[in-house]
Amino acid sequence: MTAGTTGRGGTGISILGTAQHTAWQERVLPPVERLTGGMWSVPVPIPDNPLRYTLCYLVPGDGGLVVVDPGWDTDAGWDALLAGLRAAGAALSDVSGIVAMHVHPDHHGLSERLREQSGAWIAMHPAERDSLPQRAGLAQPGARRESLRRGLRRWGVPEEAVKDLLSPFDERSADHRPFTMAEPDVLLEDGDAVPLPGRRLHAVWTPGHTPGHLCLREPDAGLLLTGDHVLPRITPNIGLSRAPDDAPLTRFLESLERTAAFDDHDALPAHEYRFRGLAARTRQLRDHHEQRCRELLTVIDGLGSPTVWQVAERLSWSRPWAEVGQMRIGALAETEAHIRHLADQGELDFTTPAPTRDADPSADVPAVRVRPAARTAH
Repeated sequence: MTAGTTGRGGTGISILGTAQHTAWQERVLPPVERLTGGMWSVPVPIPDNPLRYTLCYLVPGDGGLVVVDPGWDTDAGWDALLAGLRAAGAALSDVSGIVAMHVHPDHHGLSERLREQSGAWIAMHPAERDSLPQRAGLAQPGARRESLRRGLRRWGVPEEAVKDLLSPFDERSADHRPFTMAEPDVLLEDGDAVPLPGRRLHAVWTPGHTPGHLCLREPDAGLLLTGDHVLPRITPNIGLSRAPDDAPLTRFLESLERTAAFDDHDALPAHEYRFRGLAARTRQLRDHHEQRCRELLTVIDGLGSPTVWQVAERLSWSRPWAEVGQMRIGALAETEAHIRHLADQGELDFTTPAPTRDADPSADVPAVRVRPAARTAH
């Protein structure tokens, strides 16, 4: 994720989770809280990550409850989740279902452990199921490193930077062990009801951050669980998790239009703090990406036919490019997503080399280059 605009003081945006906001500022875990409509917010820590925690939600129904985004799979995370259940007066035996709003490890990591201990079903969108590592060809040892290496080559990353960005994926890393994540028992399409008796909870498909990202709407209490789609201060990364031949930024902007329609709902995000003002916040996010597109066009116009890397290193980021570190991977993916969006609008020429059927999977791919679209004189 990249730094976005703070919600405090923004027109039409108000902070509801004041204890969460204070904890965010003080860089500590917020408290477990009972929310409108009888839901509970449970912070689950993320190890060694600036996001610090995922806000897991407990949604009670008749005779059971659904856990939304159990969090990162660590013993500390598991203990935090159990503590949240106890605070809500519940036990593992009360958990009937789990909804993964998307399958990043800070959301879906504990799902398998929770299913094993409770017998609950797991639900997600079909497109999210298809992006699971074992379905995307990334479960075998070294597969993620190889996929990333080819992506870095495609983006035109210099050799020294390739080595640097691949260094966390060496033979001692988790990438050299098989990696799978929990498969779903239930698939939720856009508009589907979560199978929780006594509670109206509906899936709202919001692709962009990931192909199958879901928000969850509880109309009776006027709540929208926004996952990573809309956060009060941070803009989610767009492009790092995407389906082949998808246009993630275009999908994200379309999803923001849908989300803005729930301006009378309280927003319950997966990170930071609860807020009200979805129309204003989604407008800020659209404006952010529009400004980024304008900046990107200016950079490309001055470079001629650059690679994605050459574009990204000249864009403005929250810190100097040389200090972005490992997050340059996400920055490159997001740069490509913006380029793809502008190419689809006819403002850039951008083609991604497609591997042939018989291509050696370990072979390098040519670096993608981008240039202003040719204009026909009238």
